[in-house]
Parts: sequence; structure tokens; C-alpha cells
Amino acid sequence: MKTCPSPTCQPRQNLLLADLPEADLAGWAADLQPVKLSLGQVLCESGSTAAYVYFPTTAIVSLLYLTQDGESTEIAVVGRDGVVGISVFMGGNGTPSRSVVQSAGEALRLPAHRVKQEITQAGAIQAMLLGYTQSLMAQMAQTAACNRYHSIDQLLCRRLLMGLDRLPSEALMMTQELLANLLGVRREGVTAAALRLSQAGLISYSRGRIAVLDRASLEQRVANPAQPAKQRGGAALMSQQA
Repeated sequence: MKTCPSPTCQPRQNLLLADLPEADLAGWAADLQPVKLSLGQVLCESGSTAAYVYFPTTAIVSLLYLTQDGESTEIAVVGRDGVVGISVFMGGNGTPSRSVVQSAGEALRLPAHRVKQEITQAGAIQAMLLGYTQSLMAQMAQTAACNRYHSIDQLLCRRLLMGLDRLPSEALMMTQELLANLLGVRREGVTAAALRLSQAGLISYSRGRIAVLDRASLEQRVANPAQPAKQRGGAALMSQQA
């Protein structure tokens, strides 16, 4: 992992850190280390104890649930809106998910012991971390419901929108194979869904780059699917994997 001493990697780029009072953020300043995260990099394995927590600034990290047969599906997405490594301050000895960098970029990492020190103080930092944990749990619950009831078209639209919410551009560097793994469905299903979105003028894609051309229509398709959920054929529902 590379450090990034560049002045472009600043704590206030992460929305959680940006909300902290200046005094609280200053207390972490000496221990926050800017790092560059590469595509596919594993920040923490399922069942392991995290040595650091990460506050992404431009990177996006996927939290993956792993099955006993080696399959995986995405249960949450963390970008500049959050922090990776909530098990550090929730009292667990290990994390239930694998944290993998899904979009390369920068983050600030903090040693786990510093987070544990702050969480016992019942101050602004504790309130921030617990508040984010609640929102992350809500995201996981919504993901489980969507994986159960939504069509592949809806799942793809939702996942593209979640990526856009965490990036400054309207383009995502994601292959169809990666999307299939994240959604827990067959690649053929993602290919067909992407083709429908492309033909409708909502997206364009080539060589692993997906450009969103009509965000409003993507949002509409999440609520009004182009195909019913019963036609998902081959989707690996997260509720069944669990």
C-alpha cells in the first residue's frame, strides 16, 4: 500500500471527518495517514481483526459476504460518505465481511487502537461512528430486500447509482463480470440488462467503463422495472446464500 503525501488527500474530503468539530479532528491529525488504494486490494478479510479503519476520500470499497463454497455478494458500499472497519469500535473480534477496493483512489487510515480510545469518550467522534453504523446497517437491510425482490435491471440501476453517489464523475470503471460478482447474479444476466439500458440511451459502456447518460431515468427504472423480478433466472439471492 502506498502513502499519498499529496495535499489533495485531505480529511475534510471524507464526509464523516468533515462533520467533526475542529478540536476532535485535530486530535486525530497526527495519526491519520493518507494512502492510495488499488483496484481489488483487500483491506480486511472476513473473520480477521482489522488493524486499521479507513476513511475513503476518492476510493470506493465493497463489503462482501462470503459463502462456504467460495461465492460472494456485495452487502454494502463505502465511499467518501463513510468508514471501513466498524467492527473495531463495535466490540467484535473479527469482521463478518471482506473489504475489497472496488474503485481505486485515496483514503485516510487510522490505527484501530486510536479508534478504540476515542469510542470510550462518549464525545462527538463516538456519536459520528455510531450514527454511521446505523446508516450502514440500513443500507445492508435495503440491499437484502432488493436482492430478494428486484429484477436484474433494477439491481444494476441501483448499483450504478450507488457508485455515482460516491464519485465526482458520471462514469464508473467496472466490468460486467465484476458487476455480476457484486450483485450475485450470472454474467449473462448483467450483459442483457446492460444492453437494455444502453439501447434505451441510459448508459454507454466499453472496455470496463460505464458512463451514465441519463441518471433520472436510471432512478425511475429502480422504482419501475423493465422486467418483473420472477424473470431473474439464475440470480443468487443473498438471503438464500446466508
